[in-house]
Amino acid sequence: MSSRTPGTAAPGGRRDTPRDKPPRGRVKCVVWDLDDTLWDGVLLEDGDVTPRPHLVALIEALDARGILQSIASKNDHDAAWAVLTRCGLADYFLHPQINWNPKSASIAEIAGALNIGVDSLAFVDDQPFEREEVAFRHPQVLCVDACEAATALTEWEEFQPRFRTDESRHRRAMYQSGLARDQAEKAATATGEDFLATLDMVFTLTPAAEEDLQRAEELTIRTNQLNSTGRTYSYEELKVLCQSPDHLLLVAELEDRFGPYGKIGLALIETGETVWRLRLLLMSCRVMSRGVGAVLLNHIMTLARDNRARLQAEFVETGRNRMMFVTYRFAGFREVAREADTVLLEADLTRVQPPPRHLTVVTDPT
Repeated sequence: MSSRTPGTAAPGGRRDTPRDKPPRGRVKCVVWDLDDTLWDGVLLEDGDVTPRPHLVALIEALDARGILQSIASKNDHDAAWAVLTRCGLADYFLHPQINWNPKSASIAEIAGALNIGVDSLAFVDDQPFEREEVAFRHPQVLCVDACEAATALTEWEEFQPRFRTDESRHRRAMYQSGLARDQAEKAATATGEDFLATLDMVFTLTPAAEEDLQRAEELTIRTNQLNSTGRTYSYEELKVLCQSPDHLLLVAELEDRFGPYGKIGLALIETGETVWRLRLLLMSCRVMSRGVGAVLLNHIMTLARDNRARLQAEFVETGRNRMMFVTYRFAGFREVAREADTVLLEADLTRVQPPPRHLTVVTDPT
């Protein structure tokens, strides 16, 4: 059985036909094996191992692109972590799984901890058995032979985000802050809104400026679960819409006492005279538990009501975005029409909810 999935690299580096080509920059996280992959030799047999210099440089390059990294290695955790710490690499790896579990289980654990889909992971390992085991359990994962890693991770489009934004350069730090938040939440005696109130969250909503558009494109490409239509927009399309008098593009940012989450939400509204249509609503999965998607939606409802317009919203089922439909229904939207694969919903603007008390909302005039 081949370890490749449809549209991924075939053994020996062969590529599938263009129609099967996977989306550019789809890999959000690279998961590394250690023995005979990241370093030469087997730690528990050789004792003294050294990371391969070209892979150290590659780890740094991937980090600069905003691609997260982790570890799935069958090894002694303390011994392996000591090597990574000594070599200055430990800080690059989020939620590393260094244990004796099947690597498919480690892959699932990493995806869950980072709150990303397994289809956005790549796994690098020198052992065909390990790659096949992961491919069998998670066929969406891009499995890469360690001997191909330098070429694959440097040149393949799956590892080439179109833009390198401020969000990209700080993505690892943002995820590390997120893990610290999660640990604080587990240790806290307060729960629910009482815990959220301790975070001092500030949610900022502004019309998109040109410098926001690279990140806006990235959000449409990278956000799958909390995306109301699954549609993607290019930088050029967003620039035209941003300049259109008949459209409003809103960008949402969030920060708390642990640090910034960055730009984590986007809304595209077509602003007609009597009817506004919400063509896209999305929110990063990193803030799913913070309830800010509903805050953004209620802000748009308020804007429509204040402009004496009805508000309709498009929803397209993608198989992964059911939560967005639930968000609309909780906000009082009801189905009014269907247009091909699009469900058209309309808001009840008499029941707009105020922001929760644990959140400070900052808005600019629109």
